Amino acid sequence: MKTVRHDFKGQDLAYAGKTKHGTNVYLNKAFFAEADVKILTGEIRFHCYAGYGGGRKSVLPGVCGEETIRHDHTMILNSQAKKGVLSGNPIHEDMIEAAKLAKVDFILNVVTNSKGEIVKAFAGDLEQAFYEGVKLVDETYRISVDRRADVVVVGAGGYPADSSLYGAYEAVDSALRVVKRGGLIILAAECREGYGNQTFYDWMVKFKNLKDIERKIKRKFAFGGQTAYHLMKALQKVKIILVSAMPDYYATDIFRLKTARAVNDALNEAFNIAGKKAKVWVMPYGNLTLPEVKTSG
Repeated sequence: MKTVRHDFKGQDLAYAGKTKHGTNVYLNKAFFAEADVKILTGEIRFHCYAGYGGGRKSVLPGVCGEETIRHDHTMILNSQAKKGVLSGNPIHEDMIEAAKLAKVDFILNVVTNSKGEIVKAFAGDLEQAFYEGVKLVDETYRISVDRRADVVVVGAGGYPADSSLYGAYEAVDSALRVVKRGGLIILAAECREGYGNQTFYDWMVKFKNLKDIERKIKRKFAFGGQTAYHLMKALQKVKIILVSAMPDYYATDIFRLKTARAVNDALNEAFNIAGKKAKVWVMPYGNLTLPEVKTSG
């Protein structure tokens, strides 16, 4: 069996067509033009802007060229491109179309628990198997709360999910769903590998406001920049206190976060800001769970 390592910046690509969102789909030639059978593998879980990981994501961005990925990812600016949303999500729609253009034959995807153990596998049709997996993710990890909190303490799920600030941001994205505007998020993430993505770092240094990042995304998206965009957007709504091994210089001066040595210290600071009677939610696995405020009716 031949093994090929895909290079999204490489030239060994084949054109498969254009999506309704105007994305020219360039695919790895060995995958698209040479493979007799195309099988996708992956894990279905919540994803910051594609709605859910797994399924079609193994094609786009998985085996696509740089132009294709850039055009698709400019749609992170769309209000429907968010965690747990597929209906009307242009990034999801784009990915599905790309996978169909790739003529995928079969998928094998799994849903895992907090220990990384397989809970259930889903195999078969590109869309049908993926949507069945999505149902299980929703049943397992979508959680309702009665109101927004003043403070949300969120863990990124431990290693490897919290190995860098770049990866740990997924937990912040979940916490934002149930914190009040002007509230506080305490992120507990080791970040043993620091910030984790150079573009994420560079954009936080270069761009001082959200409008500048939005213009950059529209003009020339770079992978990693989406997390700078999401973090800066989050900081317009809440204060974030990071408890990690990351040096304060990076956390405060570059990524504009408050820091604390321990979660208790962060909580004391949060109570000083929000008041001793502040409502607190705790999310140990913010990388997996998606909380939502119950709607009446």
